[in-house]
Amino acid sequence: MLRLGGFLVFTQLLLGVYHVLSDIKPLVTLENYDYTKYHPMEEITSWMVMVVKENPEVASSMVYGNTFEGKNISVLKIGLNSTKSKKVIWMDCGIHAREWISPAFCQWFVKEILRTYKTDEKMNTILQNLDFYVTPVLNIDGYMYTWHNESSRLWRKSRSTPPKDCSCYGADLNRNFNANWGMIGVSRNCCEEIYCGSGVLSEKEAQAVTTLVESMKDRVICFLTIHSYGQLILVPYGYPEVSAPNYEELMQVGLEAAEAIKSVHGTDYTVGSPPDVLYANSGSSRDWARLIGIPFSFTFELRDKGDFGFTLPENQIQPTCEEAYAGARSIITYVHDKVFYNAATAITSVWAALLMSCLTSVIFL
Repeated sequence: MLRLGGFLVFTQLLLGVYHVLSDIKPLVTLENYDYTKYHPMEEITSWMVMVVKENPEVASSMVYGNTFEGKNISVLKIGLNSTKSKKVIWMDCGIHAREWISPAFCQWFVKEILRTYKTDEKMNTILQNLDFYVTPVLNIDGYMYTWHNESSRLWRKSRSTPPKDCSCYGADLNRNFNANWGMIGVSRNCCEEIYCGSGVLSEKEAQAVTTLVESMKDRVICFLTIHSYGQLILVPYGYPEVSAPNYEELMQVGLEAAEAIKSVHGTDYTVGSPPDVLYANSGSSRDWARLIGIPFSFTFELRDKGDFGFTLPENQIQPTCEEAYAGARSIITYVHDKVFYNAATAITSVWAALLMSCLTSVIFL
């Protein structure tokens, strides 16, 4: 009887240990982080910490603003030799809360850079010359709200309090920038999804981007903002019959990116300005970036074309990110080569001309 009692106690202890061990989740690292699933904000924040901790030689982060609800807006800085002032590629995701594929892409983008830069000669060169500034989720308040329940899943805007005489929260952050603010493709009704806010830069999230990017605008050579859906690459401007001064070049770069995207899984992306391929709008971050002098500014509208829309299934995360990465890399490579190789060629040409002038002078002395 004593033996049986002891056996039962031992068995209960083993079961207890088993239950404790089974409840322990495996340690998450960048290597085993699941990039094929959508992640809530707390997991994305932890992932950002891991990126810096596991890659201190190329990655750092900083807080550059706060949301309306007081949450930190952080950016990942990825680059080699980052003690010197370098040119910058900007990328933000999650400006619209319900577009979950967008933050998933920003994470995929960072993962691919970190995975390949040591063996990929071109990416290594890019990281030596450029710094990437990546904000995985800009509209943190709204994004967290979409995770509450099914009824909030399709929330688009920020979560700022309503103005007087209105009961609806938030503003469309991509109608709140100082780019023909409030002119077209917006609503002044705070209950509408495209409500542009009570004034230009009324939203703290838009203020944060504006302050940081303007502080280094002479260094920022490319501004990429990632959205869904529609399979589009949009160039400035959203206002009808107004084109960016380098519109033809922007179109060329965008079309090359669309070809790179198609080469991965055969997905077609359309390239053009919003009035031409989508709808006219004002107050977008893309237009604002070009207006302050950033030469290359694009909006990506990721998969799909409406079958699933903002609720793109998780089994499409990987192919969507694979092809979009190819498109983004195409743009980044073009911009990098234009800035660094064209500049080097120009300097070489100047020196060659000076040398020839000197030689000619010597000959005719």
